[in-house]
Amino acid sequence: MGPAWLWLLGAGILASAHGDAGPGLPPAPSGPLPELAPAYRQVTPTITSFALRLYKQLAAGTPGNICFSPVSISTTLALLSLGTPAGTSAQILRGLGFNLTETPQADIHQGFQSLLRTLDLPSPKLELKVGNSLFLDKQLRPRQSFLDRVRELYGALAFSANFTDSATTRRHINDYVRKQTYGQVVDGLPELTEDTLMVLLNYIFFKAKWKHPFHRYQTQKQDSFFVNERTPLRSPLMHQKEMHRFLYDPEMTCTVLQIEFSGNALALLILPDPGKMEQVEAALQPETLRKWSQLLRPSLLDLHLPRFSISGTYNLGEILSHIGLTDMFALEASLLSGITGRPNKTISRVSHKAAMGMSERGTKAGAASGLLSQPPALNATSAPQAHFNRPFLVLLWEVTTHSLLFLGKVINPAAG
Repeated sequence: MGPAWLWLLGAGILASAHGDAGPGLPPAPSGPLPELAPAYRQVTPTITSFALRLYKQLAAGTPGNICFSPVSISTTLALLSLGTPAGTSAQILRGLGFNLTETPQADIHQGFQSLLRTLDLPSPKLELKVGNSLFLDKQLRPRQSFLDRVRELYGALAFSANFTDSATTRRHINDYVRKQTYGQVVDGLPELTEDTLMVLLNYIFFKAKWKHPFHRYQTQKQDSFFVNERTPLRSPLMHQKEMHRFLYDPEMTCTVLQIEFSGNALALLILPDPGKMEQVEAALQPETLRKWSQLLRPSLLDLHLPRFSISGTYNLGEILSHIGLTDMFALEASLLSGITGRPNKTISRVSHKAAMGMSERGTKAGAASGLLSQPPALNATSAPQAHFNRPFLVLLWEVTTHSLLFLGKVINPAAG
């Protein structure tokens, strides 16, 4: 598979153990869900809220680019909760943002099952692949009931591993990730130790093409992208005049742009006014996204967007503990007793690696060429400019499930 105009992947979201509603979519119903509503509606609004809370923690400690997959991280943690004692399981799900009084744990897991199965449905216009795997040390004797539940609910496959030979096992797991993400994620797994007993891995791969593709000959090769008000970088800026849904929010002091894919997905780009990034980040809430979805209107835009490649690798332990997931990292907690029946197996590290790239390129399939809806006559002077030549946020959504697949901040377009 060759490079695409847009590829996004999250891999190496893992937990290792040792011995001691979306923009541009109808708002989600506020009352009780209809009886026949898809089960994924039980979880996707909570994933969005969790994503924004986690983003703010990352932004507070990360001066550069940010890139992570909310679906990947929340799926991994929800799966892990199946193997924990009742109190820790409830804390994990509450830490993700679920109200267990309103939504029983069984309904949450069925919601994730519905989400993963829906995302995994084949589509001729985009490639979306989400998967979970468990690598268990050969000395462990995992409970069959646990393996059956994670396979049924999360599609998770279990593999035996020899963590005594940590270097070889790490290489094997990284090769597995590389193959599942078509070579796009390499060395996603951090160093292992001989004490490691389990790696829980989630990967997500997305590849599609623009509904209205950019043309490479219109890209300005050496334009300026301002990392801050004093630091310009030379960066290729793609350019097009096209119809997109668009708004300016004076209260939030930012420009909001929705770009559609030829498949069932869309990207939301948020461009704060100069010097207003922190203000926008602090005010960003699920209610803000719902408000924008109602206010975005089609507009002919003179759009300038950088070709970019960003990535992020995080040890989420300290960050997750700040949003309520503390027992996961308490050395005395019998976290994995539900998996093995043995006490004193605790999480030593929860890591996540994700990458995102945008370019003019399309895939080899030509479906996008028949989806152009350019007006018969364009008046360049009437098209407002959307000039993404300074830091901005990127949110990538799957439309059917209203799920937030990726969330990123572009500070340096060429740092990935």
